[in-house]
Amino acid sequence: MRTMRLAAATAIVGAAVALSGCGPSPWALQSPSPSASAPAPSSSAPVVVAPPVENDLSSGSTQRDLTAGAVKAAVNYWSELRMDRWTPNAVKPVSLSLVTTITPNDGQKVYLQKATMLAVPANATETFPALDPQTDEATVKNGYLVLKPYSYSQTFNVGQVPESATYVTLQFTFDFLVQTKPKSDEYAKQTATDTVTVAIAAQAASGTDG
Repeated sequence: MRTMRLAAATAIVGAAVALSGCGPSPWALQSPSPSASAPAPSSSAPVVVAPPVENDLSSGSTQRDLTAGAVKAAVNYWSELRMDRWTPNAVKPVSLSLVTTITPNDGQKVYLQKATMLAVPANATETFPALDPQTDEATVKNGYLVLKPYSYSQTFNVGQVPESATYVTLQFTFDFLVQTKPKSDEYAKQTATDTVTVAIAAQAASGTDG
C-alpha cells in the first residue's frame, strides 16, 4: 500500500516537472486588460455643425421674376449696408427696383398701387413676432406707372430684431392696376408676392454696429 502511494506521488511530481518544462501553466495565461489591448473609446459626443444660414443678398443683390395675371414684374433687391453689419440692433435698409411688362401688349398701362414689406425674424428653432409692416401706397391716381421703360424704386428698413435671431424673412406684396384696354377707365387688380431671406450677423461684443 505504501508502495502505491509513493508511486502516485512520484507521478504527480513528474507531471508538475513536465508542465514546468513546457512553458507557463494554463492558469498563468490570462487575457490582457482592455486598456492594454486597445485604446479606450472616446467619450466625447460627435460635433454637430449647424447648417449655414440662407442669405439671398450674400452676393450683394438678387433678382426675381414675378407673375401676376398678364403682368410680369422684374424686381431687383439689394442693401447699401454690408452683410456683416446686418446685426440685430442695426437699422438694415433693403432697396428694390421694379419694372413690368404685359402680354399681350395692346397699349394698356400697368400701375403700382401699393408695395408692402413684412419682416419676420427667426432662427433654426423659433420664429419671432413680425415687425410692423412698411407700406408705400401711391399718392397719385391709379398708382405709379411701372410699365417698361418706367420703373419704381423704394427703400424699406428692417428695424431691431431679437438678439437670438439668425435670419429675417422679408415678405413683399405688390398690388397692380392694369387697364383692361388702352385709354379705358376700367382696371383689373393683380397682386404679386415674393420672399427674400437675409442672414443676421452676430452682434459686436461692444454692443455697437460700427
